[in-house]
Amino acid sequence: MSTYVITVPGTFLSDLTDSARVTVEQRLRSADPHRTALGKQEDLDVLTVNDNGTFSIHVEVEADDSRTAERRARETAAGALREAGYTPEQAPLGPAVVTGIDNQA
Repeated sequence: MSTYVITVPGTFLSDLTDSARVTVEQRLRSADPHRTALGKQEDLDVLTVNDNGTFSIHVEVEADDSRTAERRARETAAGALREAGYTPEQAPLGPAVVTGIDNQA
C-alpha cells in the first residue's frame, strides 16, 4: 500500500462562511497532507479557496492504486463538504488527481 497526496478541485456556488470553512478543515484534519514529505515540501494546505469560489482540497490517502486513492479522496472531500452543509450542487467537485506518491509516510 502507498500513501497518495490527492488534489480534488471544486467550486463553491454559494458563499463559504467562516464556520463552514472551520468544519471542512476539521473534518479533513486526519487526511492533512502535511504529514507526507510532499505535503511538507510543497506546504500544501488541506483547503485552498480562491477569490472566484474555486477551491482545491489536498488530502493524504492510503491505497493500493491511484484509482482507489482518487475515489477515497473524492469521498473524503464530499463528506467534509456535506458535514459543513454543502450539497453536491452547491459545491460541485471536479476530477481528483494524484499530486504525489509518498512511500515514506
